[in-house]
Amino acid sequence: MQVEKISYGGWPNCYRISNAQVELILTADVGPRVIRFGFVGGQNLFKEFSEQMGGTGETSWQIRGGHRLWIGPEDARYTYGLDNSPVTVEVMGDMVRATQATEPETGLQKVMDIYLAATGSEVKVVHRIINRNRMALEFAPWAPSVMAQGGVGITGFPPRGTHPEMLEPTNPLVMWAYTDLSDPRWIFMKKYLGLRQDRHATSPQKVGLFNPHTFGAYLLNGELFLKQYKAEAGKVYPEYFCSFQTFTNADFLELETFGPLVKLGPEESVELIENWSLHRGVRIAEWNDANVDAVLLPLLK
Repeated sequence: MQVEKISYGGWPNCYRISNAQVELILTADVGPRVIRFGFVGGQNLFKEFSEQMGGTGETSWQIRGGHRLWIGPEDARYTYGLDNSPVTVEVMGDMVRATQATEPETGLQKVMDIYLAATGSEVKVVHRIINRNRMALEFAPWAPSVMAQGGVGITGFPPRGTHPEMLEPTNPLVMWAYTDLSDPRWIFMKKYLGLRQDRHATSPQKVGLFNPHTFGAYLLNGELFLKQYKAEAGKVYPEYFCSFQTFTNADFLELETFGPLVKLGPEESVELIENWSLHRGVRIAEWNDANVDAVLLPLLK
């Protein structure tokens, strides 16, 4: 793993984390945020909002793009704590840590630890939130990845079964007031759910679900981004028990993982760990379970 300080996207203080295959760009002027993840010299699988690149010190929340750390369930004050100020970046052996100052809006401090494998494309991202308040707070860690335009998001359901052998429900499928399951961007399969990002779409779409082996994938121009997260069936998750949500509009598509709801006392912390990977030469000519199985089953851990 190599780490070098660079300018990127108008920010003078960024860190490029790379090996021979892939690279990540971590911002230090704002964050914590990974603004780029892609093959060396290749496309950025993450969305970049050009008009917000290089900005800092704004008085309103900025989506910017990339991968960020939030808290849920969604709340106008606590979720949208500003991340427009510099973060401290430390290189610690095989890990790079970005530490935000305590948010004045929430009293929470967010930390992101990034581990890139010496070879290949595997990345471990440890998201940590510390309660710096004098009182306990209850929330869930939330890790949204904002994907570039023009691809297809993919997630999966828990293992399917048959009736009447399996009579108990296995997972929720959660809708929002604007969810429209007749929208042609949705791709429904038995084992998987797909969602196309369409820059010409006029309305947003969103669903959530729970899967003990939570994952979200994004296929763009023959390259696949995959993130995986181990959820815990015995814990309580926010927003009707979601460990995963996906959202899209005309500008981007999000793959979002959720940790369980926790009540943190002063100076206590919670972690959410994702494992990322990138894969080349991926084609899905027809969206069905067999074709998606052929791509994802060898990659899911």
